[in-house]
Amino acid sequence: MGAIDGKTYVNRINQLNNEVWLDGKKVEGLISQHPVFKGILHEKAALYDLQLNPQYQNDMTFLSPDTGSRIGLSYLQPKSIEELIKKRKASELWARQTHGMMGRSPDYLNTVLMSFASSASFLEGKENCFPENLTAFYKLAREKDLSFTHTFISPQVNRSQIYIENSKEPIALKVVKVKDDGIIVKGARLLATQGGLTDEVLVVSVGRFLFNEDEAFAFSIPSNTEGLKFICRDTFMGGTSRFDHPLSSRFEEMDTIVAFDNVLVPWNRVFYFNNGEVAEEFITQSSFHAFAKHQVITRQIAKTEFLLGVAQLLVETIKVSDYPHIQEKITEIMVGLETMRALLEKAENGAAPDEYGVMRPNVLPLNVASVTFPKLYPRFTEIIQIMGASGMITLPTEKAFHSPIRKDLDQYLQGATKPAEERVKVFRLAWDLTMSSFGTRETQYERYFFGDPVRLASQFYKDFPKEPYADAVSDFLGFGGVE
Repeated sequence: MGAIDGKTYVNRINQLNNEVWLDGKKVEGLISQHPVFKGILHEKAALYDLQLNPQYQNDMTFLSPDTGSRIGLSYLQPKSIEELIKKRKASELWARQTHGMMGRSPDYLNTVLMSFASSASFLEGKENCFPENLTAFYKLAREKDLSFTHTFISPQVNRSQIYIENSKEPIALKVVKVKDDGIIVKGARLLATQGGLTDEVLVVSVGRFLFNEDEAFAFSIPSNTEGLKFICRDTFMGGTSRFDHPLSSRFEEMDTIVAFDNVLVPWNRVFYFNNGEVAEEFITQSSFHAFAKHQVITRQIAKTEFLLGVAQLLVETIKVSDYPHIQEKITEIMVGLETMRALLEKAENGAAPDEYGVMRPNVLPLNVASVTFPKLYPRFTEIIQIMGASGMITLPTEKAFHSPIRKDLDQYLQGATKPAEERVKVFRLAWDLTMSSFGTRETQYERYFFGDPVRLASQFYKDFPKEPYADAVSDFLGFGGVE
């Protein structure tokens, strides 16, 4: 019991023998040895090792209130601003270890589950709701240091505003039967990042369910549950060489469709079901947005720090830092970084205990960051592409530097401050970050991390307390209040 190390994590995933399909073939053998999954599992294992490293143990774990064992800080329900900051600093350590490239580092969904459990009282007394199951499962996950993937999205069959599924067999995941031992679900859900590479699948419905309450539920089940399969997209890992593919060889997380073929969800794993009102309100009324965004923005700051480092190293390599337009572009990244840092700090300084006694960060500045970063990140990658120019294209491979043409490469691809091999390493990193299939996936991932940016902006407009500002102008003009 308690916080695990990397070896334990990898062994657990291997032993689960989850049903994972890649390129039309079922993955056989130890998944940790598969070339497509080996890199990400190795990097994730390193995160678990970090939390038990004596140098960081006090920064990444705390004593369980139930067992006294050391458990991961991402599971902490903070009761003070000091604890909130301590929790964030633990996420910061992991984010900097991965340079912000691992969107599903363990602390993300650990934090999500913690936020749900901290608001479990919201479910009390409501139809088909089991707050005691949510609390008990949170404690189980906390003590065993379980890892999670999750799915919030139904397949994109018809995205018109009015659509009621009427297919003979379910497409979107829904409850098809209620039994003595649990609910039976059938259908599919998107977009499970690291699907098949975790202990558990957390399934939570998001949206409105006026005519489809059978799609309104929340539960978690082991990834090797009978009838559950993970269908992978094409891999964005360009290869295993860290020279040629410095990021994708390590941080290709894989995204999956999760297919449920009459899967039994035992009652003790059901948090709520067939209650559209709860499914719609729980996400917003719980501390989910406050804590999930607090973790995500911490990671995005680490990612922006990495982009800034790549951009500056590129500039120094070819000595273009004296050009004003280059300085302006680098400054854009700096301003974005400091803006995100300021918003995170404001969220922590404005934290307050919620009705359940948990110290929630102020969600308003976190919402500002969530609306802002999807616009910043594509621009940051564009800046690196523009500054790199043709150097982002003329990129020989690692093998080329170990061939008879090495002398030519050394002569013609040298940089102002670096020999050819080091210059190419810098540019290959910039390319993998912004132009490879991995890099473009990262851009799309950050653009839609919390959903459609237009809807995020619309929701922010509705939630923001605008009226006092309009009233102040009306008073200035002598109009009185604004209706």
